[in-house]
Amino acid sequence: MSWVILVFAGLLEIGWAIGLKYTAGFTRLWPTVGTVAAMVLSIALLGVAMKDLPVGTAYAVWTGIGAVGTVILGIVLLGDSASVARLTCVGLILAGIIGLKVTA
Repeated sequence: MSWVILVFAGLLEIGWAIGLKYTAGFTRLWPTVGTVAAMVLSIALLGVAMKDLPVGTAYAVWTGIGAVGTVILGIVLLGDSASVARLTCVGLILAGIIGLKVTA
């Protein structure tokens, strides 16, 4: 169950990272409210997951999910570059996340 909680925490990290773009420097109310809520929930769920998972593994997987998801949504929603080099780096992060899960 801790892994499921950690995945939800990572998904919320994607939400708040992308949400930051839509807050316009925290000048737009509703994007700011949603972003802050996602931040709080993400960290709270990370803390719950860390009760049963090693801290290094949990944190690395959490940030990895957030990084990969944010890059993908940045490409899809915001027109960020989808160069081969960027996608290769994302693949390496994903390999690291899988490796940490398999060895945990």
